[in-house]
Amino acid sequence: MIKNLQNTVLDETDKALLKAMQTDGRLSNVELARKINLSPPATLARLRRLEKDGYIRNYTAVVDREKAGYDLLCFIHISLQMHQLEQVENFRRLVREMPEVLECHHITGEYDYLLKVALRNRKDLERFAVDRLTPIPGVARIHTSLVFTEVKSTTALPLE
Repeated sequence: MIKNLQNTVLDETDKALLKAMQTDGRLSNVELARKINLSPPATLARLRRLEKDGYIRNYTAVVDREKAGYDLLCFIHISLQMHQLEQVENFRRLVREMPEVLECHHITGEYDYLLKVALRNRKDLERFAVDRLTPIPGVARIHTSLVFTEVKSTTALPLE
């Protein structure tokens, strides 16, 4: 059984519904009901409850990064000079405004943040690092790793 912060319990039908939606979020309610062996009205009620409880945050299309012209995928580690609240909040705000940044994680270890960034080419990477990241007040160190091959990329959680 899976519980969220509100102590809502997911039963096997809820998990089956979420698994099906993670595989294909465009399923009609009738198709979804058929897949999880439930009536369409009961399926819709469960789906609405899962949305309301925050298990389903949104619906989106996953765009092929390379076909869209973003050939370069990078992971960028960032260290901040000081960890004053104002500096940290400013860094986070600026990163949230950068469309190139797909993900930003506050992490433990040698660096403070890990960014997943999609760019068109190495010139874009240079502009991003020099013109966008370096000028942020408090950025002490930037370490960039380029992705050769994306071996696995998924948004689906292993709901067991």
